[in-house]
Amino acid sequence: MSRGERKAMIQRARSELSLSRQCEILAISRSSFYYAPKGESLETLALMRRIDELFLNYPFFGSRQMVRQLWREGVGIGRHRVRRLMRLMGLAAIYQAPRTSAPHPAHRIYPYLLKGMVIDRPNQVWCADITYIPVQRGFLYLVAIMDWATRHVLAWRISNTMDARFCVDALNEALARYGKPEIFNTDQGSQFTSFDFTGTLKSKQVTISMDGRGRCMDNIFIERLWRSLKYEAVYLHELTDGFKAERVIGEWIDFYNTERPHSSLDGKTPAEAYWGDRPVDMMDKPDGLPTSPPAQQQQQQNVINRNLAA
Repeated sequence: MSRGERKAMIQRARSELSLSRQCEILAISRSSFYYAPKGESLETLALMRRIDELFLNYPFFGSRQMVRQLWREGVGIGRHRVRRLMRLMGLAAIYQAPRTSAPHPAHRIYPYLLKGMVIDRPNQVWCADITYIPVQRGFLYLVAIMDWATRHVLAWRISNTMDARFCVDALNEALARYGKPEIFNTDQGSQFTSFDFTGTLKSKQVTISMDGRGRCMDNIFIERLWRSLKYEAVYLHELTDGFKAERVIGEWIDFYNTERPHSSLDGKTPAEAYWGDRPVDMMDKPDGLPTSPPAQQQQQQNVINRNLAA
């Protein structure tokens, strides 16, 4: 794990551990924690964008395969540099744990509860993930929260750091607008295992599930969202700064939710699948969504119990 990734795990506020103790656990000095590195050059940013494009097409590429492909394209680059950039961008081959998802040593890791579960109704399971967004003179991170069954994007935020705060902000917006899910599934990233994020879910009595290490494709639907977003919006625009990135991403997510039909949803858009036959004037009242029938709730609890016992 790189020093930058370990620094991103440190929580400045509302942590049970002091900054000194967190630095000690993560094996970094306090002086390096406060050090502000220089930004990447334009040449490096262009290279990062190309690596991201290749990774969307070949998510099984590790640093070795990425170097070979770049050399075939005439880009002479060493594996050490490619590995550093992929870590910075949060990219790793699908047989490894995603680098945006390095766990914090002081945070609890929850078991994966979705194995064998039928997920077929709104607010049954929500999921979240983080991806890299290139802009003209740097890069940003985007988090999205999605309803698993309907693919409806419930909330999203962008940030220039991997701090947990922007993930918690997105979670609070989703809870305020759509009520709460029965289960929330994420990977083991420190943003999602943070006390603020898990504490918010616990306060709403939401069951927490986390992908097993090396199983980043468990969140396959949100991975597909990232691919569509980048090819249909991000890479078609010159994102000069965070303001334009936010506008472009927001417009595309609105289009995705309300205008883009999915064959897996019987030709419905995610919003149509999520809201169903609910009256339009009830769509801003999350309590109006029906709860799961008792028989379905019991069946789901049986699956959870089996996964916990496995």
